[in-house]
Amino acid sequence: MKKICVFAGAASGRNPAYAEAAYELGRLIAAQEMGVVYGGGRSGLMGRVADGAIDHGGHVTGIIPKFLDKIEIGHEGVTKLHVIDTMHQRKEMMYAESDAFIVLPGGLGTLDETMEITTWRQLDLHKKPVIILNVRGYWDNLLAMLTHVIDEGFMHHDHLDHFETANSVDEVAPHLKTLLQS
Repeated sequence: MKKICVFAGAASGRNPAYAEAAYELGRLIAAQEMGVVYGGGRSGLMGRVADGAIDHGGHVTGIIPKFLDKIEIGHEGVTKLHVIDTMHQRKEMMYAESDAFIVLPGGLGTLDETMEITTWRQLDLHKKPVIILNVRGYWDNLLAMLTHVIDEGFMHHDHLDHFETANSVDEVAPHLKTLLQS
Protein backbone atom coordinates (compact mmCIF):
# COMPACT_ATOMS: atom_id res chain seq x y z
CA MET A 1 0.00 0.00 0.00
CA LYS A 2 1.30 3.45 -0.92
CA LYS A 3 1.33 5.89 2.00
CA ILE A 4 0.93 9.63 1.83
CA CYS A 5 2.41 11.78 4.57
CA VAL A 6 0.27 14.82 5.27
CA PHE A 7 1.77 17.83 7.02
CA ALA A 8 -0.99 19.94 8.59
CA GLY A 9 -1.67 22.31 11.42
CA ALA A 10 -2.73 21.18 14.91
CA ALA A 11 -5.17 24.11 14.74
CA SER A 12 -8.09 24.45 12.33
CA GLY A 13 -7.40 28.03 11.29
CA ARG A 14 -9.96 30.76 10.83
CA ASN A 15 -11.36 29.68 7.47
CA PRO A 16 -13.62 26.59 7.53
CA ALA A 17 -12.36 25.77 4.03
CA TYR A 18 -9.10 24.51 5.56
CA ALA A 19 -10.84 21.86 7.70
CA GLU A 20 -13.08 20.89 4.79
CA ALA A 21 -10.06 20.41 2.53
CA ALA A 22 -8.25 18.39 5.21
CA TYR A 23 -11.23 16.05 5.64
CA GLU A 24 -11.65 15.70 1.87
CA LEU A 25 -7.95 14.95 1.44
CA GLY A 26 -8.20 12.12 3.98
CA ARG A 27 -11.28 10.80 2.16
CA LEU A 28 -9.50 11.01 -1.22
CA ILE A 29 -6.44 9.14 0.03
CA ALA A 30 -8.66 6.38 1.48
CA ALA A 31 -10.67 6.21 -1.77
CA GLN A 32 -7.42 5.61 -3.67
CA GLU A 33 -6.68 2.74 -1.25
CA MET A 34 -3.62 4.51 0.04
CA GLY A 35 -2.66 5.08 3.64
CA VAL A 36 -2.25 8.33 5.55
CA VAL A 37 0.83 9.01 7.65
CA TYR A 38 0.62 12.12 9.82
CA GLY A 39 1.56 13.72 13.13
CA GLY A 40 -0.87 11.62 15.16
CA GLY A 41 -2.97 14.35 16.81
CA ARG A 42 -6.74 14.51 16.89
CA SER A 43 -6.90 18.31 16.90
CA GLY A 44 -6.97 20.78 14.05
CA LEU A 45 -6.36 19.95 10.43
CA MET A 46 -4.31 16.93 11.43
CA GLY A 47 -7.33 15.39 13.10
CA ARG A 48 -9.59 16.24 10.15
CA VAL A 49 -7.28 14.44 7.69
CA ALA A 50 -7.31 11.37 9.91
CA ASP A 51 -11.10 11.57 10.36
CA GLY A 52 -11.65 11.81 6.61
CA ALA A 53 -9.57 8.70 5.98
CA ILE A 54 -10.98 6.73 8.93
CA ASP A 55 -14.60 7.57 8.05
CA HIS A 56 -14.00 6.13 4.59
CA GLY A 57 -12.25 2.92 5.64
CA GLY A 58 -8.69 4.16 5.20
CA HIS A 59 -5.50 3.07 6.90
CA VAL A 60 -4.05 5.82 9.11
CA THR A 61 -0.68 5.83 10.87
CA GLY A 62 -0.14 8.54 13.48
CA ILE A 63 3.26 9.38 14.91
CA ILE A 64 3.32 11.64 17.96
CA PRO A 65 6.00 12.44 20.56
CA LYS A 66 5.07 11.75 24.19
CA PHE A 67 5.20 15.41 25.19
CA LEU A 68 2.81 16.41 22.37
CA ASP A 69 0.45 13.58 23.20
CA LYS A 70 -0.55 15.66 26.23
CA ILE A 71 -1.19 18.78 24.09
CA GLU A 72 -2.40 17.55 20.70
CA ILE A 73 -3.75 14.33 22.19
CA GLY A 74 -3.15 11.25 20.06
CA HIS A 75 -6.02 10.22 17.82
CA GLU A 76 -7.40 6.97 19.25
CA GLY A 77 -9.26 6.05 16.05
CA VAL A 78 -6.20 5.59 13.86
CA THR A 79 -5.07 2.21 12.61
CA LYS A 80 -1.70 2.54 14.33
CA LEU A 81 -0.51 5.24 16.73
CA HIS A 82 3.21 5.39 17.46
CA VAL A 83 4.04 7.35 20.61
CA ILE A 84 7.74 8.09 20.38
CA ASP A 85 10.28 10.17 22.31
CA THR A 86 11.34 13.11 20.13
CA MET A 87 10.32 15.36 17.26
CA HIS A 88 13.31 14.09 15.30
CA GLN A 89 12.07 10.51 15.65
CA ARG A 90 8.61 11.65 14.56
CA LYS A 91 9.89 13.26 11.39
CA GLU A 92 12.25 10.39 10.64
CA MET A 93 9.42 7.84 10.92
CA MET A 94 6.99 9.99 8.93
CA TYR A 95 9.53 10.42 6.13
CA ALA A 96 10.59 6.76 6.08
CA GLU A 97 7.04 5.38 5.99
CA SER A 98 5.80 7.62 3.19
CA ASP A 99 5.81 7.49 -0.61
CA ALA A 100 4.76 11.14 -1.08
CA PHE A 101 4.07 14.28 0.94
CA ILE A 102 1.14 16.70 0.87
CA VAL A 103 1.24 20.00 2.72
CA LEU A 104 -1.94 21.57 4.09
CA PRO A 105 -2.15 24.92 5.89
CA GLY A 106 -0.31 24.99 9.20
CA GLY A 107 2.15 26.87 11.37
CA LEU A 108 5.83 26.59 12.22
CA GLY A 109 5.79 22.80 12.54
CA THR A 110 4.23 22.41 9.10
CA LEU A 111 6.73 24.90 7.65
CA ASP A 112 9.60 23.02 9.27
CA GLU A 113 8.49 19.68 7.86
CA THR A 114 7.83 21.16 4.43
CA MET A 115 11.19 22.90 4.16
CA GLU A 116 13.08 19.88 5.45
CA ILE A 117 11.48 17.34 3.10
CA THR A 118 11.82 19.72 0.13
CA THR A 119 15.47 20.41 0.96
CA TRP A 120 16.12 16.68 1.20
CA ARG A 121 14.63 16.28 -2.26
CA GLN A 122 16.79 19.13 -3.57
CA LEU A 123 19.84 17.36 -2.08
CA ASP A 124 18.79 14.10 -3.80
CA LEU A 125 18.15 12.31 -0.50
CA HIS A 126 14.78 11.18 -1.90
CA LYS A 127 12.72 11.42 -5.10
CA LYS A 128 9.28 11.33 -3.49
CA PRO A 129 6.65 13.83 -4.68
CA VAL A 130 5.98 16.89 -2.52
CA ILE A 131 2.65 18.67 -3.14
CA ILE A 132 1.74 21.96 -1.52
CA LEU A 133 -2.05 22.11 -1.25
CA ASN A 134 -2.61 25.86 -1.50
CA VAL A 135 -6.15 25.99 -0.07
CA ARG A 136 -7.68 29.43 -0.73
CA GLY A 137 -4.21 30.84 -1.40
CA TYR A 138 -2.89 29.99 2.08
CA TRP A 139 0.64 29.37 0.79
CA ASP A 140 0.76 32.28 -1.71
CA ASN A 141 3.13 34.28 0.49
CA LEU A 142 5.49 31.31 0.92
CA LEU A 143 5.55 30.77 -2.84
CA ALA A 144 6.22 34.49 -3.36
CA MET A 145 9.00 34.37 -0.77
CA LEU A 146 10.67 31.50 -2.60
CA THR A 147 10.56 33.52 -5.82
CA HIS A 148 12.17 36.40 -3.88
CA VAL A 149 14.88 34.03 -2.65
CA ILE A 150 15.57 33.10 -6.29
CA ASP A 151 15.54 36.75 -7.38
CA GLU A 152 18.09 37.57 -4.65
CA GLY A 153 20.41 34.75 -5.80
CA PHE A 154 20.10 32.33 -2.87
CA MET A 155 18.30 29.58 -4.73
CA HIS A 156 18.19 28.35 -8.33
CA HIS A 157 14.92 28.63 -10.23
CA ASP A 158 14.88 24.88 -10.89
CA HIS A 159 14.66 24.28 -7.13
CA LEU A 160 10.97 25.12 -7.47
CA ASP A 161 10.72 21.85 -9.40
CA HIS A 162 11.22 19.93 -6.13
CA PHE A 163 7.58 20.44 -5.24
CA GLU A 164 4.28 20.89 -7.01
CA THR A 165 1.29 22.96 -6.05
CA ALA A 166 -2.40 22.20 -6.15
CA ASN A 167 -5.15 24.68 -5.36
CA SER A 168 -7.81 22.15 -4.40
CA VAL A 169 -8.20 18.56 -3.28
CA ASP A 170 -9.57 17.76 -6.75
CA GLU A 171 -6.23 18.88 -8.22
CA VAL A 172 -4.41 16.41 -5.95
CA ALA A 173 -6.28 13.36 -7.36
CA PRO A 174 -4.23 13.06 -10.60
CA HIS A 175 -1.00 13.22 -8.56
CA LEU A 176 -2.19 10.28 -6.45
CA LYS A 177 -3.18 8.28 -9.54
CA THR A 178 0.30 8.84 -11.00
CA LEU A 179 1.85 7.68 -7.73
CA LEU A 180 -0.28 4.51 -7.80
CA GLN A 181 1.06 3.69 -11.26
CA SER A 182 4.69 4.06 -10.21
